[in-house]
This record gives sequence, C-alpha cells and structure tokens, in this order.
Amino acid sequence: MVMESSSAASQISHPIAWAHLVASEIVDNVSKVIVGKNEAIKLAVIAVISGGHLLIEDAPGVGKTMLARALARSLQCSFKRLQFTPDMLPGDITGTTIYNQKTGDFEFRPGPVMAQIVLADEINRATPKVQSALLECMEERQISVDGVTHPMPMPFHVLATQNPIEYEGTFPLPETQLDRFTMRLSLGFPDTADELTILENQRHHHPIEDLNPVLHAEDLVTLQSTVKEVFVDRLVSQYIVAITGATRKHPALYLGVSPRGSLALYRTAQAHALLVGRDYVLPDDVKALAVPVLAHRLVLDPANAHKTGSREIIGELITKIPVPGASGRV
Repeated sequence: MVMESSSAASQISHPIAWAHLVASEIVDNVSKVIVGKNEAIKLAVIAVISGGHLLIEDAPGVGKTMLARALARSLQCSFKRLQFTPDMLPGDITGTTIYNQKTGDFEFRPGPVMAQIVLADEINRATPKVQSALLECMEERQISVDGVTHPMPMPFHVLATQNPIEYEGTFPLPETQLDRFTMRLSLGFPDTADELTILENQRHHHPIEDLNPVLHAEDLVTLQSTVKEVFVDRLVSQYIVAITGATRKHPALYLGVSPRGSLALYRTAQAHALLVGRDYVLPDDVKALAVPVLAHRLVLDPANAHKTGSREIIGELITKIPVPGASGRV
C-alpha cells in the first residue's frame, strides 16, 4: 500500500515521483467506488491536492455524495456531512458557545464544519445567511463564534453538491461564494456497461465499505506542498493571465474572472502536471482545466445570456488566445 510508504517520502530521491505515485493511487482507489468517471475523479483529486474546494453539480443519484465519501476515506481524513435545509441556522454548522455549570466558564462546542473534509450536501437549499457562514471557513480557514476565532483543522476542504435542475426551495449561490470554489464539475449518468457494473458491484454491499486509505491526512499536507514546487514558466503564467484577462473584456460577460480565479488555474495546472508525472506545467495543463476552474466564476450579461454559455466562452478564448512555447526546468 502507498500509505505504508508515504510517511517515508524522504526515502524517494525525487518528491515529485512520490507525489505522482500517491496522487495516481488516490484516483485508482476512488475509481473502485465511482465507476466509469475517471476524468471527473481526476478533477476532484486535482482540486483537493491543490488545496482547494470542490462544487459538484449534477442530478440526484449519480454519485456526488459517494465521490466525497470515497475521497475522504482514501485520504483518511475526518469527514462530516452537512445536509443543508432552509431552516438551518449558521450556528448549526459553525458551532456555539455554551455555559458549563460545572466549570463556571463558557465553552465552545464545535459544529460539524470542524472536520478535514466537509460534505455540504445540497448547499443551495440553505439560506444566504447560512451559506455566508461557510465563506470565512473556505477562504480564511477559520471561523468566528461570539467574537472568538477558531482555526479549522488541516487539511480542510469543502466538497459541496447541488442539483441544477430543481429550483423550488433553493437559494442560488452568490458570486462571492462561487468564486471560492476552486473547481466545478459534473459526473453525468453512466453508460450502459458502467451501470451494469455498478449493479453487480453492489449486489451484496457497497464497495466503499471495503475501501482502504491510501495515505494519512498529514501526508496530504505534504502532497499539497509538493504541488507548489511544480515549475511554472513565466510564459505559462502570462498565458493564464491572458485567458482570465480576456474574460473581463468579453462583450457577452457582465463579470469576468477574478485574480483568485487566476491563482486557482495556476495551482490546479501544477496539480495536473504532477498527476501526469511532470515537474513542470505546460499550456496543455492550463487548457485541460480552464473550463472546470473558470466557467462557474463568469456572470453572463443578461442581454447575451441566451446566446452562449460560460463553458462555450472559455472554450472560445482558449481557441483564440495564442499558446506560448514554455521551457521546462533547467
């Protein structure tokens, strides 16, 4: 098992080689539970090892919750599931301060958000007040309750799900919160062969019950640090900025990508390069992640919203913007 050797990463001469091995093992491990969705699994792993949060948007029953559970179990992280509902209060997720009669002091009772991987199920069913309670957690890695700041556990990742079809009783995520998700992806329905495999795999019990961890949570922090060491040529950085900058001038957009989006594309491109076994980023890494990382950050101009979508706009910009020739590490 990789988990047995991951804590001895220093025994491997090249940290990138260790990180590539571990990241690939995570993808393979999750694939035992989520059948036939290898590309979506890779994107989910890239979001986590780049240190970001993930929004999974799809119809009910396609495996959104199971993907989050499989990731948490593969990483041996503490896991909590939050089922968002319209009557939920901010304190239900962050925790509250209560008076302890025995000690005579006020004590903080942490809420379910104080976990290393938090599944925010049907996040768009919560009121904006509750959704905003996640903002500080996601960006600052801390929560403030009754004027006292409490740090989140490390690592900390929010994997949120929402159903894009159902609108009754839902509250669309504001742009400020969407911008804090590193990536948005969809699983989609399985094809016939994969769905038959799913039926056979769950004949007696669910495969997640047999899923073993690949590495410890503390090794995930090391893996995330290794991602940051992947070399990015300045020309590639300029390519990223050219793409995000073009969204701010596009006639069909009311709001383009923020600098936070540029950084997310930069970091996930590093993770993508590592996953395929390289210690440097190519423009192809940027192209592969531009849509899932940037599309959900765009706000369409109402006058042009019916003509094109955010994914199509990002695809159009990738086609038009010249690709630089980046050099590898010297």
